[in-house]
Amino acid sequence: MWQTLKNTGIDPASDRTSTTWADFLRSRAKALLACDFFKVPTLSGTHLYVLAVIKHSSRRIRVLGATAHSTAAWVAQASKNLVMDLHDAGNSARFLNRDRDRKFLTLFDVILADVGIQIVLSGVRIPQMNSIMERWIQSCRHELLDHTLIWNQRHLLHALREYEQFHNTHRPHHGIANARPCTRCHHRVPIMPRSATLTSADYNGWAASSTNTTTQSDQHGCSFRQAQRCSR
Repeated sequence: MWQTLKNTGIDPASDRTSTTWADFLRSRAKALLACDFFKVPTLSGTHLYVLAVIKHSSRRIRVLGATAHSTAAWVAQASKNLVMDLHDAGNSARFLNRDRDRKFLTLFDVILADVGIQIVLSGVRIPQMNSIMERWIQSCRHELLDHTLIWNQRHLLHALREYEQFHNTHRPHHGIANARPCTRCHHRVPIMPRSATLTSADYNGWAASSTNTTTQSDQHGCSFRQAQRCSR
């Protein structure tokens, strides 16, 4: 086929005039966010849905919350929290890449559009279009959730906040020249619903499940479990 095109005077490898998806991600990295939901089972049998957002240029992660029911009110509040965080950090995000999950209600897009953030939808069943966010979810499962028995929402959020702190301040990232997303992140105490409580029995069981597990070290730095031991 290549020779046939060449013989007829058609360049088989002509320069592309349209912008590819990879070109778009690279050129908009400083103004591009990505987000996604992922499901976490608990020991009670309840499934919790976690919403997280990541900045492409720095790989800084922000866990927006976890819920058993992603209602319109919950999703709207999560988007408002994201807007406030971006404002406080002086972030100039202009685009947010997400998939077509039905949990992202119209109000989510409207709230972000009001502050000038354009929604960029991934293709149907093409997770590669949101690869940076998907890669973080994979790391979170491999380094944390696969080694921890989650009791309830409060326990999950506590564990995710610790992992978020580790990811942002200690974990080097190959995509940004082995740098850390930020040199200094203040630890944020998550706001929990009053009905979500962590009993002493819960804590003891969680502590045992957390300290008796191991994970492989990062190629260029310590693992999440090693960082936990060093901080104690």
